[in-house]
Amino acid sequence: MARRNEPVEIPEVDAISGYPLPHERDRLIGHSRTEAALLEAYRSERLHHAWILGGPKGIGKATLAFRFARFVIANPDRFGPSVTAAKDLSVSEDNPVSRQLSAGGHPNILHLRRPWDEKGKRFKSDLPVDEVRRTVSFFGTTASAKAWRICIVDAADDMNISSANALLKILEEPPARCLFLVLSHAPGRLLPTIRSRCRRLDLATLSPEEIGSGLADLAPDLVPSGNDLAELAEAADGSLRSAITLLSGDGLAIAKGMKKLANQGAQVDLAAVHALADVVAARGQADNWESFQHMAQAWLHECMRRDVSSSVRNAYGFVELSEKTNQAIRDADALNLDRKQVVLDFFLSLRAASSQGKPFT
Repeated sequence: MARRNEPVEIPEVDAISGYPLPHERDRLIGHSRTEAALLEAYRSERLHHAWILGGPKGIGKATLAFRFARFVIANPDRFGPSVTAAKDLSVSEDNPVSRQLSAGGHPNILHLRRPWDEKGKRFKSDLPVDEVRRTVSFFGTTASAKAWRICIVDAADDMNISSANALLKILEEPPARCLFLVLSHAPGRLLPTIRSRCRRLDLATLSPEEIGSGLADLAPDLVPSGNDLAELAEAADGSLRSAITLLSGDGLAIAKGMKKLANQGAQVDLAAVHALADVVAARGQADNWESFQHMAQAWLHECMRRDVSSSVRNAYGFVELSEKTNQAIRDADALNLDRKQVVLDFFLSLRAASSQGKPFT
């Protein structure tokens, strides 16, 4: 228990123990075209005030957002020589802005994400409206004429309808010299009114070579080689974050087991499903739980991509199961429900649908 007047460290949502957070890291793996687009937009005559950075979880959206924010705060004059001559969005580690961000934050950058519930000792299941309303006081504070203020919404997918409407209100009437960087794992699901007020940049999934480069930088002792790296990159579905979690705990075994059992459809081995669910839900194995979440969604998304061109009905079935699984995961995290049951329900839904001839095979 912390002593009186001793600061209490608040957990960061989506943090991976032992690895730097996006605001602490300046190096960006991949996404050179997206970075170049942001740099070009910043030094153009007209700069849009709001941007959606879209793409799967763990591919570098937050790292790019903080990299852009760091560059803008460090170079407030869009037409100055430092911006004109810049080849990318890098900022020296010795720059005061870099040091402030590495130390925990910058007063001109507001990072909105799901907050920690001290009473429940877990993260809230959504990004509540009170968090989004912090933008009112943030943009209402006095700043110098040249200063930029930047709000990073991480991730917009976590907003409920009230918080989404609160964000929309300020996007409609943006303050001067402000930027919004709205991160989304599925931009198409955001409110159309939010999408219409933002410019959208989609980040591509990382290649096996980029996954290897990222691991060499962050976890050099864990980097597999040859076919093992290719297999890891495929299982991670282009996400560096997922690659790291798959290398922790029983991630790779879960990935292989998930794919094998999901492909069995109506004939799925229920004993093997129970064994897999025990591994996923093992006490103290948060990486296993995250690996299950990633692999379940990656498998469903692959099925959607496979079927959408030939059968909208088939693809829609996978969309429904994806939404059902996402909600079950959020409920399990928010209410401390049985994680094993979430795994069992996922496979039982596949089995029941396949037995009835529905499009889940």
